[in-house]
Amino acid sequence: MQFRKKDLLGIKQLEPEEIEVILETAETFKEISTRPIKKVPTLRGRTVVHLFYEPSTRTRTSFEIAAKRLSADTFNISASTSSIVKGETLVDTAKNLEAMNPDVIVLRHSAAGAPHMLARRVEASVINAGDGMHEHPTQALLDLLTIRDNKGTISGQTVAIIGDIAHSRVARSNIWALTKMGARVLVAGPNTMIPQDLDKLGVEVFNRLEDVIPEADVIMMLRIQLERQGKMLLPTLREYSKVFGLNEEKLSTAKPEVLIMHPGPINRGVEISPSVADGPYSVILDQVTNGVAIRMALLYLLIGGEKDE
Repeated sequence: MQFRKKDLLGIKQLEPEEIEVILETAETFKEISTRPIKKVPTLRGRTVVHLFYEPSTRTRTSFEIAAKRLSADTFNISASTSSIVKGETLVDTAKNLEAMNPDVIVLRHSAAGAPHMLARRVEASVINAGDGMHEHPTQALLDLLTIRDNKGTISGQTVAIIGDIAHSRVARSNIWALTKMGARVLVAGPNTMIPQDLDKLGVEVFNRLEDVIPEADVIMMLRIQLERQGKMLLPTLREYSKVFGLNEEKLSTAKPEVLIMHPGPINRGVEISPSVADGPYSVILDQVTNGVAIRMALLYLLIGGEKDE
């Protein structure tokens, strides 16, 4: 199957076969990152603009590395250093960027749906690098790749997603991605951080960490999204850590080959202890490595072919 989409806006719009194409393509790009000279001419002459309205370390850096390893020209625009601070709207920014003929715009924005709106207004391909509490599709794709690398398959795996589900775009994209690919998904967190009717997305909902850890082949810990909460939804961080933080004692009830994942940034000692984050079951740094491969794959699939004359 060929990947024929103009944009990558979310997991919800992808078919399982399209996800498989992305994962398979990413596998072929992994080897490039192990070479002494980590560069191929695949996207030479193409232009990638990174337009980030929110702070980012892993996502922004890995997108830039991915583009440069494919020999694309890259340009980074931050809200704090652009005309955005002067009141320019996203639409006007997009129109001005479009006039410069970029091939791809990678957008991170605090408003849900911003990449979708942008994609309707520009000819360039748009990649959603995170939009509000809606989706973070490339994170879900790199998580799928990490699970498949370590488990051999995604179908049939039991994945527990634990933490602030309500405010996490990572959780939402992963729920759609994992269920599409045949995984069983368990979610756990405080009642105040679990959306109503979440079970309608095909997941099983729990309010105790102890109920999901023994069942899970993969445990995905999430940080508390304080920046997206209008008010504190739990008594204290210490109380949260005591009940929902993953430490060695709680991990002792897990399966022998369990994987520990986290999308970052990690709040050590809150949702996960340092000994677990850095322990033998952790594949957190594998996720970061796979992020470059996934983003290389997406750039190639969206703009790697010859443009129509």
